[in-house]
Amino acid sequence: MRITRTFTAALLMLGLAAAPALADEEPKDDSPTTAGTSFRTATEIAQGQEATANASAGDYLYWSFPADAGQRPTVEATVKLPETHAAETWQIDVYDGLRRRQSCQYGAQTRTAAADAASVELACVMRTVRAWSEPWANDPLPGTYYVRLTVVDLATGDLGLPVDASVRVDSKDIGGAAAVDGSLGEPLVPGVAMKTGSEESEEETAVLSSLDPEDGWSSGWWSDRWIWTAVGGALAALAGVGGYALTRGPGRPPGV
Repeated sequence: MRITRTFTAALLMLGLAAAPALADEEPKDDSPTTAGTSFRTATEIAQGQEATANASAGDYLYWSFPADAGQRPTVEATVKLPETHAAETWQIDVYDGLRRRQSCQYGAQTRTAAADAASVELACVMRTVRAWSEPWANDPLPGTYYVRLTVVDLATGDLGLPVDASVRVDSKDIGGAAAVDGSLGEPLVPGVAMKTGSEESEEETAVLSSLDPEDGWSSGWWSDRWIWTAVGGALAALAGVGGYALTRGPGRPPGV
């Protein structure tokens, strides 16, 4: 009996010791649950991460994300509307690090929800981010981008009604097809985010954007266009050798 009680106690102690470890291994969802109300307070999100926010109809909601050269970002937003409401129109806008509005190649950037519709979905497929551009151009460049979500046509009686918003950004890697002969010295990250201070002081202070692309900023001279250039050069050399062999003929001596 003593051995049995000792064995049971040992198992109990091991279970208690393992409990905190198992609790630590539980996945943590660090997706943002709030949105900023201006460029300065925009909530930072990473590509592939879904951000949510509870807001009121009429609010301006802001998020920011990093995008690098060769990427073609797609911004998707969903707004869950109250059970009862009139027809209303929502819109998403994308701005670069210099706060220049970027046009969408395609996607429902503005959409009207019918009266009492449960939700409205919007999307903006941006142009491919370039590594370098002329100063006068409005091309998307590597750096911070801002997403603004708001309602642009709303009945007065629906102003202030609660809504739930979610935003997600994904990118397609275009590769060497979008490569150019040039690169920025530094990405455009003049955006300002809010960062909480130390444990002693919970005061929020303004800092530069802290998010970078997953693999770092890759703007530079290298792209897979160099591979295709080398392959093209090798094929051209082989074609030249083949053409020489055909024009030389089988019966002509060398040097003739």
